[in-house]
Amino acid sequence: MNSLSQILHTISYMGLPLLFAMVLHEYAHGWVAYRCGDSTAKLQGRLTMNPLAHIDPFGTIILPLLCLAMPGGFFLGWAKPVPIDPRALYQPRRDMALVAAAGPAMNLALAIGSALLFTLLLSIEPAIGSYWSGSTDSAIPDTWSTKFLLPIAVMAVYSVLINVLLMLFNLLPLPPLDGGRILTSLLPPAAAQVLMRVEPYGMFVLMGLIIFDPQIHIIHTVTSTLTHSLSNTILSTAIGLGTGNTP
Repeated sequence: MNSLSQILHTISYMGLPLLFAMVLHEYAHGWVAYRCGDSTAKLQGRLTMNPLAHIDPFGTIILPLLCLAMPGGFFLGWAKPVPIDPRALYQPRRDMALVAAAGPAMNLALAIGSALLFTLLLSIEPAIGSYWSGSTDSAIPDTWSTKFLLPIAVMAVYSVLINVLLMLFNLLPLPPLDGGRILTSLLPPAAAQVLMRVEPYGMFVLMGLIIFDPQIHIIHTVTSTLTHSLSNTILSTAIGLGTGNTP
């Protein structure tokens, strides 16, 4: 189990980016549903960026803390799902795909925005780059600018990782994840009905994938290999654009 000081240090940098990622993910679902004719989220007070409206006590607070406390575990969490009524949508099959895709699209936008923010901070204070270089020859100067900008830069990098992870994880083609809902909307009606029957058991299937992941490596591929690869690509591209040297 990680020490309390390590947990508090991680929370101080990851807490805000994680909260923004989960809340805006759900807000995006509700906003697109509203634009497509479904006002359920708005009528229930969920079409808001107020985090209190989206916090799920277990998924948003307890589970992430447990993941941080357990060494080598999966980092999981979720916000309270925004209510959607497919019957109120203008074109239910098409619009449900758009509503489902809105959450991962928001996470991708947040990842790109965070990478651009990091690039901006790096241009203001190049010494910030020494924090990740691991070089003992280039110590970070103890100035007011680095004291103020470095924590924001660290949160920006964590934000890229968190949002890429949430995007890829939610795109797994398993209902009730967003990828499953998108696939259900794109499949022919008969095949879609078969996939929809899986939804009540989707979380059990997901937990099974996590438990047996040491043998099948599906979740590890998403949460580690793909996440770090795409995160590094987004960060390096943003830094390249900022310096004029695209990778």
